[in-house]
Amino acid sequence: MVGRDDITPDAVHEGIARNELFLEYLPTIALQERARCVGCEALVRWRRGAEVIYPADFIPVVEDTPISGLLTYWVIDTVSRELGDWLRIHRSAHVGINVPPEVLGRGGLEYASRKAALIDVQRQIILEITERGVPDRLGLAELKDLVREHRLIAMDDVNLDESNFIVLSRQPVPVIKLDKAFVDSLTRSGGKRLAEISTFIRVRGHFVVAEGVETQEQEHLLRDAGVQYAQGWLYSKSVPAEDFKAFYASRT
Repeated sequence: MVGRDDITPDAVHEGIARNELFLEYLPTIALQERARCVGCEALVRWRRGAEVIYPADFIPVVEDTPISGLLTYWVIDTVSRELGDWLRIHRSAHVGINVPPEVLGRGGLEYASRKAALIDVQRQIILEITERGVPDRLGLAELKDLVREHRLIAMDDVNLDESNFIVLSRQPVPVIKLDKAFVDSLTRSGGKRLAEISTFIRVRGHFVVAEGVETQEQEHLLRDAGVQYAQGWLYSKSVPAEDFKAFYASRT
């Protein structure tokens, strides 16, 4: 294994330049529609020698550095190359792209989307912003503009504790993604936290995506609570673009 000391912003920069990074796509399932596939999330991996390094090991290293924006724009370019034409054919499908808060409000997203020729499918792109980093004033202004333009924005890795409710109430974000730890807690608590999810869906009108769904018990609890979408190994692991397209075709 590569030690954390070897994973630096400069190393990630070199990895991008050497074409060592690649994308896999994690299918998104409509829980209320017979487990129909409605799209996916683009997930970046880093093939460094014989090892594949996953985002949790290198994304935090580049947060709040210039490499964060560079990596985001590389993902946009790659999604365009691998799924751009597919999105134009499947107009009801969506692809999620993770966007660090520090990139928002600087004009880079629009420039990268235009350069990658994704403007005509921009309403099929879900911009996923981690809950760990609330956007600054410029970023929040862009978020509000995007929502007014009916763009799809998701708050990622949400656990729905008391502080989360406060943060979410201040964000103009129509989609929330429940993190795997929250989904795991549903079965341990006998589903006692389901009322929190139902409140978000019923009162606030959120679309909710549950991450890390691995069992049919979790699926049943989430479906009964009204959760609309799910991702997880119960349905599929993340796969290359062509495999995802085949999965989508089998689940529509």
